Amino acid sequence: MPQDILINWSPQETRVAVVEYGAVQELHVERSLERGLVGNVYLGKVVRVLPGMQSAFIDIGLERAGFLHVADLMSSIASRHADAESTAKGEVPVPPPIERQVYEGQAIMVQVLKDPIGTKGARLTAQVSIAGRLLVFLPQDKHIGVSQKIPAKQRDELRQRLQSLAGEPGGGFILRTNGEDASDAELAEDIAYLRKTWMRIKDGSLRKPPASLLHQDLNLLQRVLRDVAGESTQSIRVDSREQCGKLQVFAAEFMPGMHGKIQHYTGERPIFDLFGIDEEIAKALGRRVELKSGGYLIIDQTEALTTVDVNTGGFVGARNFDETIFKTNLEAAQAIARQLRLRNLGGIVIVDFIDMLRDNHRDAVLAEFKKQLARDRIKTTVNGFSALGLLEMTRKRTRESLSHQLCEPCSACAGKGVVKTPRSVSYDILREILREARQFNPREFRVVASPQVIELFLDEESQHLAGLSDFIGKPISLQAEAAMAQEAYDIVLL
Repeated sequence: MPQDILINWSPQETRVAVVEYGAVQELHVERSLERGLVGNVYLGKVVRVLPGMQSAFIDIGLERAGFLHVADLMSSIASRHADAESTAKGEVPVPPPIERQVYEGQAIMVQVLKDPIGTKGARLTAQVSIAGRLLVFLPQDKHIGVSQKIPAKQRDELRQRLQSLAGEPGGGFILRTNGEDASDAELAEDIAYLRKTWMRIKDGSLRKPPASLLHQDLNLLQRVLRDVAGESTQSIRVDSREQCGKLQVFAAEFMPGMHGKIQHYTGERPIFDLFGIDEEIAKALGRRVELKSGGYLIIDQTEALTTVDVNTGGFVGARNFDETIFKTNLEAAQAIARQLRLRNLGGIVIVDFIDMLRDNHRDAVLAEFKKQLARDRIKTTVNGFSALGLLEMTRKRTRESLSHQLCEPCSACAGKGVVKTPRSVSYDILREILREARQFNPREFRVVASPQVIELFLDEESQHLAGLSDFIGKPISLQAEAAMAQEAYDIVLL
């Protein structure tokens, strides 16, 4: 599918939009002070080993220690401790417990798999991999692999070519999808670059102290060129002359085929205005997504999963109710797949399509959903409909979602999405005054609250306030504070 890549650059923030057929499909944001950590390699220090969880916490110099599970030690440390007897019998070696592999205070090289999200530290692995333009280098492995997206009949030939080019110095390689048509010279150049990078990382691990950065992944502009741009890319437009020049230099060295597609955008209108991208960003931060038919989606993110609810809304259809539901669900399947990419939603996703009575309708919606997800660069797994009629799926999560990048919990509702009514707050205040009156003996109680709550006390709740004042034998005065949130209040003892 033909695509255009638009890049809006400023010293503090880089924004990238991937547009296909006039519609924004992906949004990427990177801020200079909040650059992602995925792919970075650190010399870490083991600060705590948890045998019960078979994991360890590793200090890599960040605010929170990273998390390393025993499964992410298998190819590096655990393989050296594998049971030789099991291996000789042809059995799969079982890694020893983590407490026999690492110890507190030990220096260990680790790579970030997932950025810190919420209260969780970075997810780490000891199995380092370095991504190049055409290949992924596995310095601690001997595996030679080929991307699953390349047709099966070509994989064996490509694997043999890569095997002969890799030679004997060690390490394994995986051929990326964009390396399918690469020449031997291009592959050899990528191999040399990756091995040189690995030698620099190893040298740093011997010279630098623990909790040091050994290797940093490419910046967003370079990653877009490496991971997003491809044969279907028609143009890559950058609104910064300086960054356009840097990107062209990078492309000339690593991706010559992309060099001619990089253009400096000089239009008078901001580049993101061309396709209304700022409007799309605003919509992608909301819960409700309107469908062209009149139906709509409600998307909610929680700590554990993301839920998507499909509703017919104002769509009444032309034939019958079953057909209306089917058409709405088909359109929703396309919209949901796009929203997952646009919002960068990851982890467990539960989709509540409108209930369909006919199996062929359900199968058609599932097929359409899988077809749309096939365009996603991020790995997705669809488990089908559950017994309750919910569609369950997962999408690999490596970075924060768009809303978590650009937003923070509301200071008024603390992320609940709702606030107590003025009446509920007023009753909380009455209970609190009674509680304070039993402990203290002030001359007067003064209530400082939002105008909505104070207005309620002066009108509908005035009788209850007067009754409490008589009961405790103390006057209660009121003070409205416009800057206070509706749930906030203070009770001042005078």
